[in-house]
Parts: sequence; structure tokens; C-alpha cells
Amino acid sequence: DLAVALNDRGQIKYFRVEFAAALEDYTAAIECQPAFEVPYYNRGLVLYRLGCFDEAMKDFRKVLELNPQFEDAALSLKQAILDKEEKQKRGY
Repeated sequence: DLAVALNDRGQIKYFRVEFAAALEDYTAAIECQPAFEVPYYNRGLVLYRLGCFDEAMKDFRKVLELNPQFEDAALSLKQAILDKEEKQKRGY
């Protein structure tokens, strides 16, 4: 299926540290199949690594809306919240 293929291609780009290209593939996978939670999670991870905590949290929340049992998304959401708070405390 196209959404899975796009997500998988995004993973390859993510592992190559080609974050912008990975984001494009994850977004394309989401557009193909909006109820497929995995590309939201993967896109959230890239956004988190880029320091875009609000956008990452939005994706992690969407994952949990689609699949409340997705434990890694719950953990990633908590970590993004903590890191955003820490960033704000330090004045970044």
C-alpha cells in the first residue's frame, strides 16, 4: 500500500539524517491514509529532534487519538512536554 511504502521510505531517509526529505514522505503517507498512525509518530520524532516541540506534540496526540494503546507515542509526548518546559525555563 502506498502509505506504508511512503512511511518506509521516510524511515530510510530518517536513518540517513535526511530530515526534510523524511518529513515530506511521512506527510505524504498521512495524506494518503489519514487514519494510519505510524507516519504521524515518525513525523513527530523528526519534529522533536528538530526542536519543534509544539508540532511534535500535535503529531503524538494524533497518534494517541487514532490508537490510545500506542505506548511509544505516549512516552514521546511526555518527553516533548518536558523538553519544551525545560527549553522555556532556560529562555530559548
